[in-house]
Amino acid sequence: MARVRVEAEVRPTEDVERVKRAVLNVFVPDTIHVEDMGGGYYLVVAESYSLRGLVRLHEKLRVERILDAARGYMLRGIDRGVLVFKLNKQAAFVGRVSLIDMDAEAPMGPIVFTIEHRDPRAVVDWLAPPTRMGRPLYENPMPED
Repeated sequence: MARVRVEAEVRPTEDVERVKRAVLNVFVPDTIHVEDMGGGYYLVVAESYSLRGLVRLHEKLRVERILDAARGYMLRGIDRGVLVFKLNKQAAFVGRVSLIDMDAEAPMGPIVFTIEHRDPRAVVDWLAPPTRMGRPLYENPMPED
Protein backbone atom coordinates (compact mmCIF):
# COMPACT_ATOMS: atom_id res chain seq x y z
CA MET A 1 0.00 0.00 0.00
CA ALA A 2 1.23 3.47 -0.86
CA ARG A 3 1.02 6.52 1.32
CA VAL A 4 1.97 10.06 0.33
CA ARG A 5 2.38 12.77 2.95
CA VAL A 6 3.04 16.36 1.95
CA GLU A 7 4.00 18.98 4.52
CA ALA A 8 4.57 22.71 4.23
CA GLU A 9 5.42 25.01 7.09
CA VAL A 10 3.51 28.28 7.32
CA ARG A 11 5.65 31.00 8.83
CA PRO A 12 4.22 34.01 10.68
CA THR A 13 4.68 36.24 7.61
CA GLU A 14 2.71 33.84 5.37
CA ASP A 15 -0.98 33.22 4.82
CA VAL A 16 -2.24 29.70 5.60
CA GLU A 17 -4.62 29.68 2.63
CA ARG A 18 -1.85 30.65 0.21
CA VAL A 19 0.37 27.82 1.46
CA LYS A 20 -2.56 25.39 1.12
CA ARG A 21 -3.02 26.63 -2.45
CA ALA A 22 0.69 26.01 -3.17
CA VAL A 23 0.32 22.41 -1.96
CA LEU A 24 -2.89 21.86 -3.93
CA ASN A 25 -1.25 23.18 -7.10
CA VAL A 26 1.12 20.20 -7.11
CA PHE A 27 -0.77 17.51 -5.16
CA VAL A 28 -4.27 16.03 -5.04
CA PRO A 29 -4.81 14.88 -1.44
CA ASP A 30 -7.42 12.65 0.12
CA THR A 31 -7.15 14.78 3.26
CA ILE A 32 -5.66 18.14 4.12
CA HIS A 33 -5.50 19.90 7.47
CA VAL A 34 -3.56 22.59 9.30
CA GLU A 35 -1.72 21.99 12.58
CA ASP A 36 -0.93 24.87 14.94
CA MET A 37 2.78 24.63 15.80
CA GLY A 38 2.69 27.62 18.18
CA GLY A 39 4.46 30.94 17.94
CA GLY A 40 2.56 31.92 14.81
CA TYR A 41 3.78 28.84 12.91
CA TYR A 42 1.47 26.31 11.29
CA LEU A 43 1.96 23.14 9.31
CA VAL A 44 -0.16 22.27 6.29
CA VAL A 45 -0.41 18.47 6.09
CA ALA A 46 -1.92 16.78 3.03
CA GLU A 47 -2.14 13.02 2.58
CA SER A 48 -3.08 10.57 -0.12
CA TYR A 49 -3.52 6.87 0.48
CA SER A 50 -2.54 6.01 -3.08
CA LEU A 51 -0.18 7.30 -5.73
CA ARG A 52 -3.13 8.96 -7.49
CA GLY A 53 -2.45 12.03 -5.38
CA LEU A 54 0.71 12.54 -7.45
CA VAL A 55 -1.01 12.83 -10.86
CA ARG A 56 -0.80 16.64 -10.85
CA LEU A 57 2.94 16.54 -10.14
CA HIS A 58 3.36 13.83 -12.81
CA GLU A 59 1.72 16.12 -15.37
CA LYS A 60 3.61 19.28 -14.34
CA LEU A 61 7.00 17.56 -14.60
CA ARG A 62 6.24 16.84 -18.27
CA VAL A 63 4.79 20.25 -19.08
CA GLU A 64 7.82 21.98 -17.57
CA ARG A 65 10.25 19.53 -19.21
CA ILE A 66 12.26 18.92 -16.07
CA LEU A 67 12.14 15.14 -15.99
CA ASP A 68 15.92 14.58 -15.89
CA ALA A 69 16.49 17.09 -13.10
CA ALA A 70 13.53 15.76 -11.12
CA ARG A 71 14.72 12.18 -11.58
CA GLY A 72 18.15 13.04 -10.19
CA TYR A 73 16.71 14.73 -7.11
CA MET A 74 14.22 11.94 -6.50
CA LEU A 75 16.70 9.08 -6.86
CA ARG A 76 18.92 10.73 -4.23
CA GLY A 77 15.90 10.83 -1.92
CA ILE A 78 15.27 7.07 -1.76
CA ASP A 79 16.10 5.39 1.53
CA ARG A 80 14.70 2.09 2.86
CA GLY A 81 11.37 2.02 1.05
CA VAL A 82 10.74 5.75 1.40
CA LEU A 83 11.13 8.49 -1.19
CA VAL A 84 11.57 12.05 0.09
CA PHE A 85 11.99 15.21 -1.97
CA LYS A 86 11.36 18.94 -1.61
CA LEU A 87 9.67 21.49 -3.83
CA ASN A 88 9.98 25.25 -3.71
CA LYS A 89 6.81 26.59 -2.06
CA GLN A 90 6.82 29.93 -3.91
CA ALA A 91 7.12 28.23 -7.30
CA ALA A 92 4.32 25.81 -6.39
CA PHE A 93 2.07 28.73 -5.46
CA VAL A 94 2.23 29.97 -9.06
CA GLY A 95 1.75 26.45 -10.41
CA ARG A 96 5.39 25.69 -11.21
CA VAL A 97 7.60 22.85 -10.04
CA SER A 98 11.08 23.61 -8.76
CA LEU A 99 12.91 20.94 -6.81
CA ILE A 100 15.18 21.85 -3.92
CA ASP A 101 18.27 19.94 -2.88
CA MET A 102 17.55 17.99 0.31
CA ASP A 103 20.36 19.76 2.17
CA ALA A 104 19.44 23.26 0.99
CA GLU A 105 17.32 25.67 2.98
CA ALA A 106 14.52 27.44 1.15
CA PRO A 107 13.99 31.03 2.34
CA MET A 108 10.25 30.46 2.87
CA GLY A 109 10.55 26.76 3.65
CA PRO A 110 9.90 23.90 1.24
CA ILE A 111 7.02 21.60 0.47
CA VAL A 112 8.24 18.16 1.59
CA PHE A 113 6.94 15.00 -0.10
CA THR A 114 7.32 11.70 1.76
CA ILE A 115 6.22 8.68 -0.27
CA GLU A 116 6.03 5.24 1.30
CA HIS A 117 5.83 2.48 -1.28
CA ARG A 118 7.17 -1.06 -1.58
CA ASP A 119 9.18 0.03 -4.66
CA PRO A 120 10.18 3.72 -4.50
CA ARG A 121 12.32 3.30 -7.62
CA ALA A 122 9.19 2.35 -9.60
CA VAL A 123 7.53 5.53 -8.32
CA VAL A 124 10.47 7.59 -9.61
CA ASP A 125 10.39 5.72 -12.94
CA TRP A 126 6.71 6.66 -13.25
CA LEU A 127 7.02 10.28 -12.12
CA ALA A 128 10.28 11.11 -13.88
CA PRO A 129 11.50 8.52 -16.39
CA PRO A 130 14.90 8.93 -18.02
CA THR A 131 14.87 11.02 -21.18
CA ARG A 132 16.75 11.34 -24.41
CA MET A 133 16.86 14.76 -26.05
CA GLY A 134 14.21 15.94 -23.59
CA ARG A 135 11.70 13.15 -24.33
CA PRO A 136 10.92 10.24 -21.99
CA LEU A 137 12.50 6.97 -23.11
CA TYR A 138 9.39 5.20 -21.82
CA GLU A 139 6.20 5.95 -19.91
CA ASN A 140 5.49 3.44 -17.18
CA PRO A 141 1.99 3.08 -15.80
CA MET A 142 1.40 4.27 -12.26
CA PRO A 143 2.81 1.57 -9.92
CA GLU A 144 0.30 -0.55 -8.05
CA ASP A 145 -0.50 0.64 -4.55
